Amino acid sequence: MTTVSSYLRDCSVVFRRQIRMNLRNPAWVLIGIMQPVLYLVLFGPLLKPLVAQFDTGTTNAYTFLVPGLLVQLGMFGAFFAGFSLIGEWREGVIEAERVTPAARSALLVGRLWRDLLQLLVQALILVALGYAIGMRGSVAGVVLGVLITLLVGGACAAASNALAMSTKDENVMAPVVNVVMMPILLLSGILLPMTLGAGWLQRISDFMPFRYIVDAVREVFTGDFGSTDVMWGTGWAVLIFALAMWWGASVFRKENA
Repeated sequence: MTTVSSYLRDCSVVFRRQIRMNLRNPAWVLIGIMQPVLYLVLFGPLLKPLVAQFDTGTTNAYTFLVPGLLVQLGMFGAFFAGFSLIGEWREGVIEAERVTPAARSALLVGRLWRDLLQLLVQALILVALGYAIGMRGSVAGVVLGVLITLLVGGACAAASNALAMSTKDENVMAPVVNVVMMPILLLSGILLPMTLGAGWLQRISDFMPFRYIVDAVREVFTGDFGSTDVMWGTGWAVLIFALAMWWGASVFRKENA
């Protein structure tokens, strides 16, 4: 019990420091929410005729679009978490944390708490705005959808931090992040239904785990909790989160050995 409380205390110390840094410069939180909000306001009206024409599981464009934007927010916002870690490493912050008795994985987990809190605030803003402009969704489904988004965000933030500690160079990390993000954006059906694509494109997207996650969040938003899409999407989210946490913790332990 003492070990668990000590570990949580270590995580809390790192978390509080990260939150203070964010509060001193809240612009990044606002910038992180602006892209999905712009998609929602400007792209949503263009999507209305497509949602009505194709089999998307709903006739409401915003009920289709908001879940995709939630996952996009979880992925793309968290993928950039590692860039601030490189800055901290360059300023000697990571080296200073290494000499403390804190558990090495707590240096990662404390930062993830900060990333997840930031993502939760942004997700709630996006969902509230979606309801305000016409989205219709199950409240329980929205809650579950946000939880799945937090799993995805935690996975991407952990992977981003691990990549940052492995490369220690923004010029190396940025192209890697862009190469990873582009196929995910295009093949996961985040903005447009994959049924619009050619058959070969749909077959490729079948191998994209994030497509199943997006489909799962859309299904729960409509109140369908028992579909196979929900099962597969939730399973992929949990698996990706577990793998990313294992990678991140391994990198931090090796880095601080």
